[in-house]
Amino acid sequence: MEPCSCDTFVALPPATVENRIIFGKNSDRLCDEVQEVVYFPAAAHNLGEHLKCTYIEIDQVAETYAVVLSRPAWLWGAEMGANEHGVCIGNEAVWGREAVCDEEALLGMDLVRLGLERANTAENALNVIVDLLEKYGQGGNCSEGSMVFSYHNSFLIADRNEAWILETAGKYWAAEKVQEGVRNISNQLSVTTKIDREHPAMRNHAKQKGWWDGEKEFDFAAAYSYLDTARMMTSSGRYCEGYKLLNKHKGNITFETMMEILRDKPSGINMEGEFLTTASMVSILPQDSSLPCIHFFTGTPDPERSVFKPFIFVPSISQLLDTISPTFEPEDPVKTKPHFQIKPDRRHPLYQKHQQALEVINNDEEKAKTVLDDMRRLEKGLFKEMESILQNKRLDVDKVVNLFTQCAKDEIRIYMSNTNS
Repeated sequence: MEPCSCDTFVALPPATVENRIIFGKNSDRLCDEVQEVVYFPAAAHNLGEHLKCTYIEIDQVAETYAVVLSRPAWLWGAEMGANEHGVCIGNEAVWGREAVCDEEALLGMDLVRLGLERANTAENALNVIVDLLEKYGQGGNCSEGSMVFSYHNSFLIADRNEAWILETAGKYWAAEKVQEGVRNISNQLSVTTKIDREHPAMRNHAKQKGWWDGEKEFDFAAAYSYLDTARMMTSSGRYCEGYKLLNKHKGNITFETMMEILRDKPSGINMEGEFLTTASMVSILPQDSSLPCIHFFTGTPDPERSVFKPFIFVPSISQLLDTISPTFEPEDPVKTKPHFQIKPDRRHPLYQKHQQALEVINNDEEKAKTVLDDMRRLEKGLFKEMESILQNKRLDVDKVVNLFTQCAKDEIRIYMSNTNS
């Protein structure tokens, strides 16, 4: 199952500088899938209202928080994102002994968005996800097209104070609280014997199945997957490689360090091929609540050849038009049955210009250097500006309201200036 891959990371003090929690994720999906960056404001909802997720309807709640999401353009949920309270979530595909259900239910990506919309802390997001998992289950095709591709999910959930690893096997789950240092998840169960919260029937189910003898110390990953957890940290897989990269920089991790890790190709974290890193996210979550959280998104494939653009929650943000894909209401093939009879063109404006620039980069060495230099110059300027906001504790709300939108336009200008000549 290694080809379908994602990697999610978190670093907490004292592994980081300036008392910040740093969150990062690469979303690795089919190479032709478009990922958009979208914003949804906070909203109030009527009692008894229903909510259509990717496949099923669920009960809506009275209030939802503002969210910014990086998501495959065909579905309702998200691969990763953040909310106005500084909660960040990323999910991973995982498999194990518990059978995967192909029946349509909530996708792991739906649970990411629901956790962000409904929770103001990381632990509350965990509560939201496990409650919805119990009520509605997880399942359905996670790929737009004829290939049926289903999996269980693990989640890394972070806020300004702590992080949680939540790993699932069907309706069963275990969670590990992370309060300092570094932690990452990949496409395998990784919660072992440090279990801080769990499904009440999880151990008994494992015992009944013969996965645990009921006597030795309980190990969630060992019981519910086929992993030799003693060898988990010495293998050559991405989980181990990601942990090594985090530890290499332990004590000095910044948001730029996290971006370097997401751009790392030798480790396989920045994936190439049929499955590729289609979008990336890095967030700065200062423990000082007077400072804003800053969330960077690429909205384009291959972080090494993309620009991390900042987003800060302030009032009156308008939709991010350059990274939102076309809609096909009411006849979107995801919403009509049978699903996926056609595959529409979901490329958003930034994606289109980025792909044109990649052709230039791949075919013209001189122009490639110009484009990449311009991209890094834009990005470095943005990093300096964001660091200034955090150091000086000064936020110009009127400027920040269009921050991500302006950055996307500046990036598009770089691509156009090098593809039109």
